[in-house]
Amino acid sequence: MTLATSTSVLAQSTKATTVKKTFSRTTSVSTVIEADATIIWSLLTNASDFKRWNSTVISIEGDIAPGQKIKLISTLDPKRTFKLKVKTFQPEKRLVWGDAMGNRTYTLMPQADNTVLFSMTEKIGGPLFPLFAKMIPSFDASFDQFAADLKNEAEKIQGVK
Repeated sequence: MTLATSTSVLAQSTKATTVKKTFSRTTSVSTVIEADATIIWSLLTNASDFKRWNSTVISIEGDIAPGQKIKLISTLDPKRTFKLKVKTFQPEKRLVWGDAMGNRTYTLMPQADNTVLFSMTEKIGGPLFPLFAKMIPSFDASFDQFAADLKNEAEKIQGVK
């Protein structure tokens, strides 16, 4: 098994992990998707279609485009509307959105075998983080579901499934 193959196998089975520190929490997940980066990018940046394929999102409003603001309601906290700004927008490579509390980063890394290594990381925190950290639910299951939903939809569009 080559390094690339072992990395691919590892990435396909990666579950979300969370690293907790006093003033921050970082949750990450990655998966190998058998689809073109253009398909994955289109899914990640088409707000009006997000709810159809992504079971972790109740609603998302706005344009996922450079410098734009979006409003997102997640299944993790259905009573809260997250008001986020698109901070980084590198087509088919990297997307970052966030607020004063933190950022969510989506990364697409094309692989030699025509797959894409997708990763999603969210870091939240700040000086007051320890005061409310226990009130923020774990993101792990939601991140696993997001990655599975994205993989399933992208591969279905690609014609793999």
